[in-house]
Amino acid sequence: MPTVLVILPEGFEELEAVAPVDLLRRAGAEVTLAALGDGIHVTGRNGLTLHADTTLAAVGEKLFDALVLPGGPGVKHLRADPRVRAAVLRHDAAGRWLAAICAAPTVLHDAGLLAGRRYTAHYSVAPELPAILAVERTVADGRLLTSRGAGTATDFGLLLVEKLFGADKAKEIAASICAA
Repeated sequence: MPTVLVILPEGFEELEAVAPVDLLRRAGAEVTLAALGDGIHVTGRNGLTLHADTTLAAVGEKLFDALVLPGGPGVKHLRADPRVRAAVLRHDAAGRWLAAICAAPTVLHDAGLLAGRRYTAHYSVAPELPAILAVERTVADGRLLTSRGAGTATDFGLLLVEKLFGADKAKEIAASICAA
C-alpha cells in the first residue's frame, strides 16, 4: 500500500488538501496528515479545522512514497520552515513523488527543483514562477506533480492515484465519484 505524507500549515486551502486525501484513501493509500505546528488541529483558510494524524516534528525524517503540499495562504508557513525544505529534498533524493498545488509549487522552486521542469501553479504566484504552464490543470514531469488550485483539486487527486496505483485504479475512483 503506497504511503503519502500531506503537510498541513495553518491557513492551508481545505479543498486542495481534502480532495486528494479523500481520493487517495478511496484507492487504498495510507495517508498521513502532519500538522506543521505543535498541535494536531490545523485551521484552513476558510475556517475548517482538520484533525491531523500527527505533527511534522513527530514524522521526523521518515520517507513516504509521495509528499503532498496543499496551497493557500498557509504556503508562507511551508516556505518559512526549514523542515519542509529538508523533507522535500529528502523525498526528491530518494526518488519519491512530490506533489504541490496552487501556490505550493513555490516551495519546490525554493528548493531548486523546478529549474528545467514542466509545472503549473496558481496564477497569483506566476511572477515567481516564470515558466508556469498557466492553462494546464495538472502537470506531471517525472516524479513531480503540480496543479493550479482548488478548482483542480479533484484532477490533482486523481493524478496522484494514477501515479501511485495505475490508470485503471484512477479510472475506477473517478467513475465512483462521477468525475468520469
